[in-house]
Amino acid sequence: MKYSLRILGIKQITHDVKQFTLQKPGGFSHIPGQATEVSIDKDGWRDATRPFTFTSVPDDDTIEFTIKIYKDHGGVTNQLDTLKIGDKLLIGDPWGTIEYKGEGVFLAGGAGITPFISIFRQLYRDGLLGGNMLIFSNKSEGDIILREEFTRILGNNFINVITNNKNTPNDNPYVYHIEGFIYKTFLKMLIDDFTQNFYVCGPPAFNDSMLKYLKELGAEPEALVFEK
Repeated sequence: MKYSLRILGIKQITHDVKQFTLQKPGGFSHIPGQATEVSIDKDGWRDATRPFTFTSVPDDDTIEFTIKIYKDHGGVTNQLDTLKIGDKLLIGDPWGTIEYKGEGVFLAGGAGITPFISIFRQLYRDGLLGGNMLIFSNKSEGDIILREEFTRILGNNFINVITNNKNTPNDNPYVYHIEGFIYKTFLKMLIDDFTQNFYVCGPPAFNDSMLKYLKELGAEPEALVFEK
């Protein structure tokens, strides 16, 4: 089923990420971590669907998406960047395999954080954040999505990894500067228990390497949650 939903709010989150708040149809719901197919309700764009994750929680009165804009692609996200309040998006039914299964470590690369936003917000509202840890990898500190919110709700369990400048001075013990992707010995330094759940979402190369390293470090395949 498709829903045509009016945009109620647009907010700039980082230099290339926007948050879109939409009206919510009666009876519509999703599970934190799920996504849907989204297109722009304008001539020439209705069939150009892209998958985006809900970043609102099920009990919210509105639907929210947090979307990275790729201005150099000339595609859907570039067109999304031109939209205004009152324009409409088409969305389908929820789907996805990233679902919370219990405490663990969340590994996100860039815009791959989006399935985890709704999960963490729901856990925070329910008082169930517990010992969950978020390791968030980005090219620069300016790319960190919702940094203040994650710092507020996760505290010391929010670890940022900056991958493109190994020489940047840093006095924050919860921000690491490395060169290139997160590597296996780095994961071993941050994580002392590989029997817990692991949630992984990011670009394909990030997912492949994280899943490979986690298995090599002792994580059980059934404890690995990722978009299949």
